[in-house]
Amino acid sequence: MYPQLEIPDTLAAGPGPGNTDPRVLERFAAAGCADHMQADVVRGMKEAKFMLREVFGTKNVHTFAVCGTGWDGLDCAFSPILPGDTVVAFVNGTFSGLDDFNIRLKASTPQDLAADPLNPKPANVTTINVAHGESVTGDVVEVALAEHKPMWAFMAHWETGSGRINDIQGFNDACARHGVMGIVDAVSSLGISYFNIDDYPAVTTWASCPQKGILGLPLTYAPVSFNDKVIDLLKQRGCYTYVHHPILEARHWCITDGQDVETAAYHRTHSGYAVASFHEALRLLLLHGREQKSADYAFYEAGLRTAIEAMGCKVTSNMTSLVVFDLPDAFEGKEKELVQGCRADGFAIWNTLSEPAQIRIGILNQLTVPALNDIVGRFADAMNAMGIEVDKNQILADLNGHLGSR
Repeated sequence: MYPQLEIPDTLAAGPGPGNTDPRVLERFAAAGCADHMQADVVRGMKEAKFMLREVFGTKNVHTFAVCGTGWDGLDCAFSPILPGDTVVAFVNGTFSGLDDFNIRLKASTPQDLAADPLNPKPANVTTINVAHGESVTGDVVEVALAEHKPMWAFMAHWETGSGRINDIQGFNDACARHGVMGIVDAVSSLGISYFNIDDYPAVTTWASCPQKGILGLPLTYAPVSFNDKVIDLLKQRGCYTYVHHPILEARHWCITDGQDVETAAYHRTHSGYAVASFHEALRLLLLHGREQKSADYAFYEAGLRTAIEAMGCKVTSNMTSLVVFDLPDAFEGKEKELVQGCRADGFAIWNTLSEPAQIRIGILNQLTVPALNDIVGRFADAMNAMGIEVDKNQILADLNGHLGSR
């Protein structure tokens, strides 16, 4: 018999998941054993969907969460795409690339899948690749939509693979001009950046995850929001899924015929533990304040960015929860080696998953002075251990000068 599994604490200082707030874990562990239709579980789901509308900044009734990771939320978001639908997808990193892959699977005909079952390339999906380290701009979106005139368009809001923020206003405006239904991956921006999705009406679908801005692990509930245009389309032609069907999922969250109702309809077996922890994560986010949390991320990221640059690294990202950078020229090619050494010491940073290899250090749920000192200090130690000489004491002094300026 295997011994009990022991997983040690690590400092999750990568692009996500982030370290879960102890209060979220406490709510998970404190929940009683209850079935998925028990009154308090259903009440928790109702309150969670109302909190999610506030987090998204929307009046969309079909705003709820999908059991699973962020990929489940995204799969639900892509479910209304049917074989043969025309789609333009904008890719500028690993995760928007995987989104594009999912879209190609959804939009493929049986003939497309037979031609290349594991990587279909349907002619009705156009992939616009933007170079790693660059953002998708409104001009790029406008040109592509004007040329291809698709039914759907997709873009990541913040691309974690390269640490880049993409132009959501330009994407929305181009979709509006060309009558295109926009789908946005907000996995890395929801709960971190301050925005209201109702300000972007041409984006008809949004999907996020529980592990980054929401910090709802161990739950794994992925927030989604669909406007009436998508729901009406689903009523007309349906989609090829049960588990990730937006209308059927919504009924378990007490949403029927576009209205909030009292009684949940069975869709799948939800966990009372999961509902309790997700509910607490949303409560903590709203107690912090969306706008304040966004400002806090920007403030602490500026301190981290300056410290990383003081070590001779070149930062290429513009997100506020994550710094993506190259090592000094003399140590180019050693990024993965440095990351592996840090992770072996319980300091969980990441390299990029696509080339060129870069290093990613994040601050999810690390918005305190001690946490920033710990992250910068550990990375300075790792740099020195590799032979990249940095003045740790001076870097920390400068960091605390910034952190004390508030």
